Amino acid sequence: MKKNIVITIARQYGSGGKTVGEMLSERLGYHYYDKELAKLASDESGINESLFVNADEKVKTAKLFNIIKNAHHGELIPPESDEFTSSDNLFNYQAKVIRGLAESGDGCIIIGRCADYILKDYDNVLSVFVHASHDFCMEQAAKKHSMSEKELERYIAKIDRHRAGYYKYHTGNEWTDARNYDLCLDSSKLGFERCVEEIIAYMNVRFREDD
Repeated sequence: MKKNIVITIARQYGSGGKTVGEMLSERLGYHYYDKELAKLASDESGINESLFVNADEKVKTAKLFNIIKNAHHGELIPPESDEFTSSDNLFNYQAKVIRGLAESGDGCIIIGRCADYILKDYDNVLSVFVHASHDFCMEQAAKKHSMSEKELERYIAKIDRHRAGYYKYHTGNEWTDARNYDLCLDSSKLGFERCVEEIIAYMNVRFREDD
C-alpha cells in the first residue's frame, strides 16, 4: 500500500469522527492534524494563531450563512491588503498548509476544515464522513458537557450548523452530501473500531502498491 496516503475526516458533532481519526493515527502510525493546523497556518502566514483558531469551521455572521461562495481557488491575499486577515485569507493559508501536507510524501490524517474539497484532485487522498444517530451523538456529547438534554440538543445543532455553513461558504457544496466523500460511515451502527477497520479495508483495495 502507498505510504503517503492522506485521510480526511469530516464529522457530525458527537459522532466520534475525531476518535476514529485518533485511532487510525495510532494504527497506521500517521500524524494526526486537527488544532495543530492553526499553528502551522500561523507559522506560514505570520498571522496570529488565535485568528485561525477563532475562524476554524465557523462562519461568524448571519450574512455569510446566506452566501454561496464560488469554489475555493486558494489565491493568497498579500500582507499590504486590508483583507490580509479576512476569513477568506485565513482559509487560503490553511488550505495551503493542507495541500503541503498532501504533497509531503508522508501519510497523515486531517480533521475537518474542508480538507476533502481542498484535496479533491489529489490521487493519494481518501475522504471520509462520519455521522451517527441523534441518540448516539447526544450520548457522546453528554460525556464532555454537563448540560440539560435541551441545551445539549441546541449545542450539537449549533456546532453542526457552523460546520455546514463553513463548508457551504468555502466550497459551494453541501457538507452532508455523500457525493463529496469516498466513504460515509455511521459510527452509531458500526462502532469506532469497525469504522477504523472499514477505512483501512478501503485503503488496502484502493491504494495497492501495484496501482
